[in-house]
Amino acid sequence: MNDPAAFDEDTLRARLSAEQYAVCRCAATEAPFSGRWYHHHADGTYVCVACGGTLFDSRDKYDSGSGWPSFRQPAAAAAVSERPDDRHGMRRTEVRCARCDSHLGHVFADGPPPVGLRYCINSLALDFRPRAGAAAD
Repeated sequence: MNDPAAFDEDTLRARLSAEQYAVCRCAATEAPFSGRWYHHHADGTYVCVACGGTLFDSRDKYDSGSGWPSFRQPAAAAAVSERPDDRHGMRRTEVRCARCDSHLGHVFADGPPPVGLRYCINSLALDFRPRAGAAAD
């Protein structure tokens, strides 16, 4: 999906469910412990639901107990962008898809070693692609 028109709001609104659109384009947050990928343990990659860009590898996923899928790091540094988020009276760092600028979630500095980060990501912003030859979850 290299066509910039594929990321225009009308196209994304038509492609995504209302809930996915609210998260990806309006920075909403799904309820904790409700997401499709929260308890998912298959081997593969998590991609942006809006554009299909690779975001996170299942090898970096862990159970943080937060209620959202959590990752130690993105699949590649250039896969996501980060920016300050002072909404809701909190100082956080928002994580977005670097390819289509969809809101994914937030990153916190309370993750496990060795990286020490927790990418707390909405399931509604993700899709999953199993690794070739991997067993289904």
